[in-house]
Amino acid sequence: MPGGDVLVSIGLPVRNGAGRLEHAIHSVLAQDHERIQLVVSDNASTDGTEELCRELARSDGRIRYHRHPENVGLLANFVTTMRLADGELFRWVGDDDRLAPHCVSRAVQAFAEDERLLLVTSQIAYTGPDGVTETAEYDGTGLTSDDPVERFAEMLRLLNESHLLIDPLYGMVRRDRVTAIARRNMLREDEVFAAKLALAGPWAHVPEVLGHRNWKHDRLPVIARRLGVPSWQAHFATTLQCAEMLRWLAAAGLSAAQLRRARGAVYRWYARRQRHTVARRGRKLAQITAGALHPRPAAGR
Repeated sequence: MPGGDVLVSIGLPVRNGAGRLEHAIHSVLAQDHERIQLVVSDNASTDGTEELCRELARSDGRIRYHRHPENVGLLANFVTTMRLADGELFRWVGDDDRLAPHCVSRAVQAFAEDERLLLVTSQIAYTGPDGVTETAEYDGTGLTSDDPVERFAEMLRLLNESHLLIDPLYGMVRRDRVTAIARRNMLREDEVFAAKLALAGPWAHVPEVLGHRNWKHDRLPVIARRLGVPSWQAHFATTLQCAEMLRWLAAAGLSAAQLRRARGAVYRWYARRQRHTVARRGRKLAQITAGALHPRPAAGR
């Protein structure tokens, strides 16, 4: 059972983050939990990231720095940090994120109180490009269930809600169990991975803001280029996501009754996501039409 002496690894994947990286690193090293390991995986940066990280690693033995000689892609770099980590517990942190000083210790406490747990999430504050910071409280109980399908269905429900409620990719996990979960490089892979985590074991949630993240909503074609996946996937992202979840369910070791329930949850999630997409496109079309019919007068007239 994890306690105060458990080693916790923090994985920090980065590419060209010299101008923003130092604050994230210092927030990890300032944790009140004593046994911390920071694994920095540098995805072939071309700025001063390597020099900064090597300097920091020389000054603090808790930092392990790894550099890829070539760009391996966003997902592979995330996976590398977990593969190189030694901790029983593990958490990712973004290169422009900031952790509260008691972020790690609060999650470790939750693991110590419930040996069933696979993952512990927390409330997170998100700051958008406009400088406005938002957060939201999650008070659900479905993810704590011993029933994998109940957890899975709850995660799918949350995928159609606000991103402010819960983010399992920036929670703390039992590293050995999560390392075994296969990941596929695709659009919305983070959502697919979240659903896989829900199937794999019960979660706990700490209703405190323990992390601060910068949030930017990019269009799917932009994300496709960043991930190195074919651009055509942007037009079928939801369908491909649905197919990947159904494929995973077939190999998840569920009973026949559980499999039927889980597939039903996927179909309901898919239908709701498609309705949201159609409604959003309808609103956009209405705005374009209104603009064409009622153009703004030219400035100065």
